[in-house]
Amino acid sequence: MARQLDEQIAARFPVGQRLRILDVGMGQGTQALRLARAGHSVTGLESDPGMLKVARESLATEPEGIRERVRLIEGDGRETGVHFLPGSFDVVLCHGVLMYVQEPDAMLAGLARMLAPGGLLSLLVRNADALAVRPGLAGDWPGALSAFDTDSYTNRLGLPVRADKLAALTRTLDGIAAPLHAWYGVRVFTDNVPNETPLPPADELDRLLAAEDRAGRTDPYRQVAALLHLFGVRD
Repeated sequence: MARQLDEQIAARFPVGQRLRILDVGMGQGTQALRLARAGHSVTGLESDPGMLKVARESLATEPEGIRERVRLIEGDGRETGVHFLPGSFDVVLCHGVLMYVQEPDAMLAGLARMLAPGGLLSLLVRNADALAVRPGLAGDWPGALSAFDTDSYTNRLGLPVRADKLAALTRTLDGIAAPLHAWYGVRVFTDNVPNETPLPPADELDRLLAAEDRAGRTDPYRQVAALLHLFGVRD
């Protein structure tokens, strides 16, 4: 999934362009470090001190040239205006964060303000229009039936969280001057694969990723993906 997201983001910019990226809710910093290794300047914002500690430890093992391209800040994605000036970034990532925010519109408006004109707001959210798919494919019929009428679910960490509908996010992005430019489905075929499952051999992995990538770009498959990857572009 991570490679799929990186490729979708990179495809929006000229080859070789060095980007200023803000990773909101970066967790352990895995994607932030990947992007820094690719030559971009990355600022990671994380509110959990434990996650931030892990990210800093990982960063400390990187070569100096990569370390100097990364800045890590303890902070909340709802308070970006405290830390940064408007228009400071070419890309703002908000991946796997909105599910923990009950009223996301104000946060998204703040993230959009951080973008330079033409900048990209990249959102990765749980697909509220397909919440019944995971329990249904697992044979959990009570779970599938209850998922049709809610935007709430329990994630793999056992935490109660929420999902987002594509139509609602489209309206929100229009309202914050970062209208929807493109969207993809993520984890169309692999959502029920346990996190601890080892990766398959390289040739099989390539075929799996190719199938996921094509499904994520193609209707009706992308509509039932576990996650949605949306791009809003700043006016």
